[in-house]
Amino acid sequence: MRIVITGGAGFIGSHLVDMFLSLGHDVVAIDNLITGKKENLTVHKNLTFLDQNVYKYIEVDGRVDWVMHFASPASPIDFTKYPIPILKVGSSGTINALGLAKAKSAKFFLASTSEVYGNPLEHPQKETYFGNVDPISERSVYDEAKRFAEAVTMAYHRFHKTDVRIIRIFNTYGPRMRPEDGRVISNFISQALTNKSITVYGNGTQTRSFQYISDLIEGVLKLIDVKFHEPINLGNPKEYTILEVANIVKKLAGSNSEIVFKPLPEGDPARRRPDITRAKQILKWEPKVTLEEGLKKMIEYYKSVLQFQGQ
Repeated sequence: MRIVITGGAGFIGSHLVDMFLSLGHDVVAIDNLITGKKENLTVHKNLTFLDQNVYKYIEVDGRVDWVMHFASPASPIDFTKYPIPILKVGSSGTINALGLAKAKSAKFFLASTSEVYGNPLEHPQKETYFGNVDPISERSVYDEAKRFAEAVTMAYHRFHKTDVRIIRIFNTYGPRMRPEDGRVISNFISQALTNKSITVYGNGTQTRSFQYISDLIEGVLKLIDVKFHEPINLGNPKEYTILEVANIVKKLAGSNSEIVFKPLPEGDPARRRPDITRAKQILKWEPKVTLEEGLKKMIEYYKSVLQFQGQ
């Protein structure tokens, strides 16, 4: 197949690129490198890199079998740093990506997010839950961009008969996450390895569920082969408090860092955990990597990255 991946130089996108190349497919990775890094991509005869801003235009010559829309800054620090680009890539970028799929008679794959559920009143979150989102909070630029992206994807499916897939990604971590990206795992490991204070926001009782990147990529691959058009949660249903995660990271990193508490950011969800019944039934998928296994791999990766950066 020939597969176009927007956000192909990003954390998740670059792992997708690697997977498809390893399976013998041709890949076109599109990225404007606002948060992605070209060094995330391996030089390969079957890989084409295009430096394009997908919310302005997408130009791809030749046939295309899949358009996989994974472009968007996705970290909490990005919500205030790049609010307008996030809204544009979720709206105009999604429309442009769908337009490419329509023009090439290709299938379309949307990377959505658990953020569409907002601060959920239902726990765990099923795909049928409509969410509890504040449309004007700082986080809303990402939440609402992805909610719009889902809406326009389903509109193209219904009106243009575009063959679509939608995943809602829950907290995912692994190599190539930026150490400075402001997410829980990257923050804690970076702080622990440099013996800085480990920052817990609020009292640490809020919960999250963390999946390792290889589990997510496996779920994406399984969904490609299944003709199902509505959203599917991909995440790890095992729930941890933020304070538990901080202590696990501190222990695995052999760190002397002190755990300190800071005020909870506006709109930070109290609980986040996927119901993956749909993924189990339709994809025969569930995560395999435990948090401790994944954190050990992540810590080793960050040791090399932080050493390279001279920290």
